[in-house]
Amino acid sequence: MTARATGRTGVKGTFRSLGGYNYRTWAAGALVSNIGTWMQRMAQDWLVLTQLTHHNATAVGVVIALQFGPQVLLLPFTGHAADHYDRRRLLFATQAAMGALALGLGVLTVAGVVRLWEVYVFAGLLGCVSAFDAPARQTFVSELVGEADLANAVALNSTSFNIARMVGPALAGILIAGVGTGWVFILNAASFAAVLASLACLRTAELHQQPARLGPRGLGEGVRYIWARPDLRTIFAMIFLVGAFGLNFPIFISTMSVTVFHVGADRFGLVSSMMAVGSVAGALLAARRERPNIVLLFISSVVFGGGLALAAGMPNYVLFGLALVVVGVAGQTLTTTTISTVQLSTDPEVRGRVMALLLAVALGGTPIGSPIVGWVVDAYGPRWGMGLGAASGLGAALVGAFYLRRYRGLRVRFRAGKVGLEVDPPKVPVAR
Repeated sequence: MTARATGRTGVKGTFRSLGGYNYRTWAAGALVSNIGTWMQRMAQDWLVLTQLTHHNATAVGVVIALQFGPQVLLLPFTGHAADHYDRRRLLFATQAAMGALALGLGVLTVAGVVRLWEVYVFAGLLGCVSAFDAPARQTFVSELVGEADLANAVALNSTSFNIARMVGPALAGILIAGVGTGWVFILNAASFAAVLASLACLRTAELHQQPARLGPRGLGEGVRYIWARPDLRTIFAMIFLVGAFGLNFPIFISTMSVTVFHVGADRFGLVSSMMAVGSVAGALLAARRERPNIVLLFISSVVFGGGLALAAGMPNYVLFGLALVVVGVAGQTLTTTTISTVQLSTDPEVRGRVMALLLAVALGGTPIGSPIVGWVVDAYGPRWGMGLGAASGLGAALVGAFYLRRYRGLRVRFRAGKVGLEVDPPKVPVAR
């Protein structure tokens, strides 16, 4: 069997999930909120790196660790909540709480009294709320569109997120230069009104809700489920490596911009948006595929690692930004393929716990990796920090290659002057 991406092509195939009212309504509100979220991320990095410290990458790494650490610490509760509570109501609570936290940080910053430890506190609180929000939000997609269009909806979610990633940082850079960092946080707080309104406007009778499960509810069931599946174990190992050391873009981009290329907030925001261009392209390509596969995950890991290595060696700001476009395509393909593959190959009754574990591994690895990456940047320079990220992508590719060779008979074939990869059908079911 030759591994190929198949599926409907064209606009209808790529954007088919938007044909449903519920998904279309959710996507509109999420896009506004995502723009605000990316504005805040860029502003927060800038605040810590240039206003509260003297270009201290370790401090940025600590903030990132505090935002994502709760994904691991609260894991026994977050997956259970996503599987056993009304996800729409849960999202109402988490989205409102995140808006309130953005408003609080914005008021302190505008007033000129914010301190580094306060940013740490807000980052930690945001991480706690996000730990409940993320698995509920990821699995809520299946209620909006059903199983048939799940992979497409996940990819379109990523497209929205990365369109916001393209717009948000550039807009934040302009606002920081014009009105100050604090107002960026306040505008992000206001953007949560859009997603709350979209949740309120959903047609609840049309949601594809799964009946409550009466069986075991513990996190251990999710762990046993994953451990029994070599394909899931491999995916989790790959995303841990990349999540811990490779997806530290706030550190990579901010330190390269400030300490290597010596640019201001506006151009810092612009280079973040350049990478988002690649991420949008990667998400749209993923939306065209009916079903993702682990071969694509392997290929995207190779390109991701190579792209980061290329970006690390670039001599100027423009070429650095262009290399980040490649990183964006590969990184987005990797993360979207991971989420879609896991959701589509997991039983619906344990999907919330499995997704909580996936997010904990992907984002919870950040508290381990980001301080290490920050220390490497402070000690040896930003280019070496990006080199560590590149190594994580190539390491993930080796893990994927091991699985494909052992379980799927990975072969390299040369046909008509072209190199291709071939694999056998999976030896265990990957869709239940």
